[in-house]
Amino acid sequence: MQTVVQAILDSGLGDRVICEQQLARLVEGSAQRRYNLVNRALKAGELVRLRRGRYLLARRWRTKPGHPFALAQALRPGCYVSFETALSFHGWIPETTPLTACVTPERKSSETLHPSFGLFQFSPLAINEGFFLEGVDRLILDDQTALVAQPLRALLDIVCRRKLAWRGRGWLVDGLRIDSDILDTLQRDHLQTLQAVYKHNPMRDFITALDKELGQSRAQTHGKAGNRHSPTGRLQLQLPLSRLSTGF
Repeated sequence: MQTVVQAILDSGLGDRVICEQQLARLVEGSAQRRYNLVNRALKAGELVRLRRGRYLLARRWRTKPGHPFALAQALRPGCYVSFETALSFHGWIPETTPLTACVTPERKSSETLHPSFGLFQFSPLAINEGFFLEGVDRLILDDQTALVAQPLRALLDIVCRRKLAWRGRGWLVDGLRIDSDILDTLQRDHLQTLQAVYKHNPMRDFITALDKELGQSRAQTHGKAGNRHSPTGRLQLQLPLSRLSTGF
């Protein structure tokens, strides 16, 4: 007799999240038969339920562990990984995060604590229509697809969720522990692109202030570099007196 596990493995979907529609195509027979086979696999520990209608093969049947970023998509379709989780993933902050924090297109915040995969947090943001995935990349992690915010988008999502006003570079460096040199690599055109993402004026004010701060920092850096090559900033060669000619 065909089992759910065998049907999934034969289809080449052993490392993927499986939905009800896929099971309907993979498992022969009536809906009741499929329901009975799925329940049997769940009770035997061969199949793991992520949420209603979303399943994953147990670890012993998989070639790779389920990546939490990919599993977030299964738990809340349309979401993307952001906030401190994305900043940590990109190496912008030194700490690892104990949860997978995401932005969801839904209107309400929610949390899911899965016994096998940990805590997932889903938060809505005030984002303009058509810009939800601006600054978000589609990544393949362990052969699994995930949507992950780029570092600057993740940073601005934190500001939006917390409703923060600009407090200067110090908050970014000392509060979030982002390396100051990393901030100096941000491109102005990227900041300007993200201006259109958020609905509320305070977010645009924050982005404008950040752009101004980074512009001043770059100007100071270029000014110091120019001084090193200008006549007034030229280093004077100091030689020992014994090597100087007296001219007599």
